[in-house]
Amino acid sequence: MIGKVLVANRGEIALRIIRACRELGIRSVAVYSTADRDSLHHELADESVCIGPPPAGQSYLNVPAIISAAELTGADAVHPGYGFLAENARFAEILERVGLKLVGPSSGVIAMMGDKAAAREAARKAGVPITPGSDGVCGSASEVKRVGAEVGYPLVIKASAGGGGKGMRVVENEGEVENAFLGASREAGASFGDGAVYVERYLTSLRHVEVQVLSDSSGATVAFPERDCSIQRRYQKLIEESPAPDLTEKMRDGLLSAASDLVGTLGYEGAGTVEFVVSGDEYFFIEMNTRLQVEHPVTEMVSGVDLVGEQLMIASGEPLAIPDSALVADGHAMEFRINAEDARRNFLPQAGPVEFYNPPGGPGVRVDSHLYAGYRVPPNYDSLLAKLIVHARTRDAALRRGLRALDEFAVSGPETTIPLHLAILEDEEFRRGGVGTRFLADRELVTEAGLLRLVRRDGSSAA
Repeated sequence: MIGKVLVANRGEIALRIIRACRELGIRSVAVYSTADRDSLHHELADESVCIGPPPAGQSYLNVPAIISAAELTGADAVHPGYGFLAENARFAEILERVGLKLVGPSSGVIAMMGDKAAAREAARKAGVPITPGSDGVCGSASEVKRVGAEVGYPLVIKASAGGGGKGMRVVENEGEVENAFLGASREAGASFGDGAVYVERYLTSLRHVEVQVLSDSSGATVAFPERDCSIQRRYQKLIEESPAPDLTEKMRDGLLSAASDLVGTLGYEGAGTVEFVVSGDEYFFIEMNTRLQVEHPVTEMVSGVDLVGEQLMIASGEPLAIPDSALVADGHAMEFRINAEDARRNFLPQAGPVEFYNPPGGPGVRVDSHLYAGYRVPPNYDSLLAKLIVHARTRDAALRRGLRALDEFAVSGPETTIPLHLAILEDEEFRRGGVGTRFLADRELVTEAGLLRLVRRDGSSAA
């Protein structure tokens, strides 16, 4: 078993990893910036090391400082969490060279799946459906036009080196290709240091569905019940649930089999997520995230499996020992991301002191958070403050539990997305299930009697 793990992250995910280490008898090392000197992860870890000033580039992305902290404390392994260096192949390669174990896959696998064009090719070779589009990257606008002539418009141009909507352009016809190609390539270069782009047919009325996988060093792989992550704003997830509502068993079986087939060809080790878009009765591979996802608690709630604990066991060389019962959803779970954003003011980021903090409780309610009364939310990092996860026997019961828990959730100081989540849960279309990724884009937020409400942009009420 690994003896000591350095947690190369902050916030709620750092706490989550430290707690898993403690349960397994593994000592933990926290790293923190000067902006996080009062953070809970710094306090809860067995040891902690300050690695730099507030800017992430000088602290949580500062590879030499993180390596030095690991060597200083005698850590055996590094858990990257999500974000920051979690999918940085160069960081993984450096860890391999200095003899530190990454809790995750090899640098080669991270590099391949981080190149979206290469990942598409890997999926194709594994027999996993991919959206019709280019074979690899497109080096010129003329190549994009050639793909358009083959598969038809609209197309979407995407950055090969990254995601999150950066370096992405939708092209309705050939006349838009030149400007879209140049714009996408420039943005990709600025965001990821690589301007390479590839092209896919642009699909409408999509759902975003993903499959959590675990693989050990022998190649044994399990795929967990799928998660629906279709409630998004500007490609950033807000609500996730499992199992995905309104999927046929044929579709569900196909998604899980496709994820397992792909991972089985990669020599993968650890936790990962294979992401798909679902359009009608078809599904297509989008990408694979070679790390723990923000929304992993949704899967933990319906499977009863401690995914972070399993990551640590796999990294220690232990074989998978997941019972078959964990691979069938037990009830229904939903996660709500509580972000420091003001939905009434175009999601303006928030910072400053938390004056009051009282999370909800009761049966089937879990809160993963690093908040406490008196904590000061720094302006330097991601806006995620907490994750509220609810679990119940049915989706309807989970919705009711979510409404109750959100209503109980009290945070004063920074504005949060709690009012937005309440508005979404009151929306009849969402309550029916199976909504697409344009759910929020097709609606406006209005305030009535001090409460947020969703109204369709065509003028009809969404509730």
